[in-house]
This record gives sequence, C-alpha cells and structure tokens, in this order.
Amino acid sequence: MPQQIIMLVLILVVFYFFMIRPQMKKQKELKKFRENMKVGDKVVTIGGIHGKILELADSTILISSEGTKIRLEKSAIASSTEDQLMAK
Repeated sequence: MPQQIIMLVLILVVFYFFMIRPQMKKQKELKKFRENMKVGDKVVTIGGIHGKILELADSTILISSEGTKIRLEKSAIASSTEDQLMAK
C-alpha cells in the first residue's frame, strides 16, 4: 500500500514537471508578448496570416496584409515574424 502511494506521487511530480509547468511558462511568455506589441511589429496570426500592426486597441488590433486591413482580437496573434525566423 505505501509503495502504491509513493508511485502515484512520483507519477504526479513527473507529470507536473514535464507537462503542466512548461505549458504554464509558454502561456506566460505569450501573454507578455501580446502585452508588449506595438505599432509596426510584424506578426503571424493563429490562422497563419502574416501582417504588420497598424493600430492597437484594448482587446483588438488592426493589421495590414498585402494591402488588406483586418481587425483581430489580440488573442488571435500567435507570434512575431522575428520569433519565427529565429526558430529556424
């Protein structure tokens, strides 16, 4: 019985460090990125649209992509194009 409890606790600790903690860190970084966006930044949306920020509001942004202007929620921004270039 005590060995089963120890195994269960060990599994939970491993699960926390390999699954939950990295996800929380990634969410924190994404939130910080979205708060620090500024006009002129080049971004990529969750849907894969590349564009340049023209205007920022409380919860929305206006981006320009190949002559088209699109208003999106800030939560729809996945990353900046600079981040994607560094990842390659």
